[in-house]
Amino acid sequence: MNTVELNGVSYQWPRQPVVVVCIDGGDPAYIEQGLRDGIIPNIARFMREGFAAIAEGTVPSFTCPNNMSIITGAPPAVHGISGNFYLNEYGEAVVMTGPELLRSRTLLAEFADAGAKVVSITAKDKLRKQLGKDLDVARGNISFSAECAAQVTLAENGIANVLELVGMPQPDIYSMDLSLFVLEAGIKLLEARRPELMYLSLTDYIQHKHAPGDPVANAFYQRIDDCFGRLDALGAVVALTADHGMNDKSKPDGTPNVIFLQDILDAEFGAGDTKVICPITDAFVRHHGALGGFVRVWCRGGRATPAAIIDRVKEIPGVALALTREEVCARFELPPDREGDVAVIGDSGTVIGAAAAEHDLSNLADARLRSHGALTEARVPFILNRPVSADFVARAAQGLKSRQIFEFAINGVV
Repeated sequence: MNTVELNGVSYQWPRQPVVVVCIDGGDPAYIEQGLRDGIIPNIARFMREGFAAIAEGTVPSFTCPNNMSIITGAPPAVHGISGNFYLNEYGEAVVMTGPELLRSRTLLAEFADAGAKVVSITAKDKLRKQLGKDLDVARGNISFSAECAAQVTLAENGIANVLELVGMPQPDIYSMDLSLFVLEAGIKLLEARRPELMYLSLTDYIQHKHAPGDPVANAFYQRIDDCFGRLDALGAVVALTADHGMNDKSKPDGTPNVIFLQDILDAEFGAGDTKVICPITDAFVRHHGALGGFVRVWCRGGRATPAAIIDRVKEIPGVALALTREEVCARFELPPDREGDVAVIGDSGTVIGAAAAEHDLSNLADARLRSHGALTEARVPFILNRPVSADFVARAAQGLKSRQIFEFAINGVV
């Protein structure tokens, strides 16, 4: 039987289809609430009859670093993706979603090259090319996004006519239907093609806007729970985790609880002496206004030094940690060449921004700000619909990482 090796882990050949679902923004609190309300019977059954734990995700607790950690089984120090943006050696802000920036092969590509049929479906197209890096779609493998489902082609994605296959219209980017489209497509492809590996990555728009127990959040979790049950009924190993959690980051009056760090540093050291980068930033600011719990600061060669910045910010209410490049890389296994001189991390109720003038908060007026990025959002569910061996149970008890989800689903199930 074939085995596949990647980043120091040996993976057995799957005995049945393995479907890993990344519930974007899937804080454990949503599952806890759903269990109390009795609205997620399939997840409840998985937890009762299979395996369930809370795992530690990648910090910063953002979408891109965690999806890449899951799909490579390795930390950002290995795969290189530590946010959505970083400053390159020329001081330019670089979007980190290009496949050329991913420094590791993916588990999907490795299995596909070994002869497996592989499917990768993501909600947002920003992840598609990294998840599908080196994946040969000419050999029956599939990689596409729900965001661009209407534009898929055989040459680019390994599939055509996805809207007809799924039986849904093109979903809006700001809707629960974007995630549901991913799951419905996965169910159809599992029925029709029985791939050895499938990775389904959702979007967190609902969790950004709706707290656990909110009627919309409950409706969403009921819908995805139904999909998980249908994947299970098709005979797959179904493994559920999340890229990050989600917390309320608002003041009692409902306004965002923000530290505008660039303004503070400009007042302390002078304009232009530092540069704050918010690595949560992407094209979908209606989710969060580019406000998260982890930012990076670069020194520009003037008065500001890492030590001086840390001294200034560590006593600011809402700041949980301020670390040098060396400290944050060692603690969270991050790539030093893509890290700032200082990392500043908020507490559970605080987001950190750049300058106030750089953030458009007009789209946040419809709900309390809920966001992620800090340590407090790095706790994620880790659930399988099948039990795992005693060896894997013992390993989990010693500390579990979300990036181990494929290993548990492939090697650990009994």
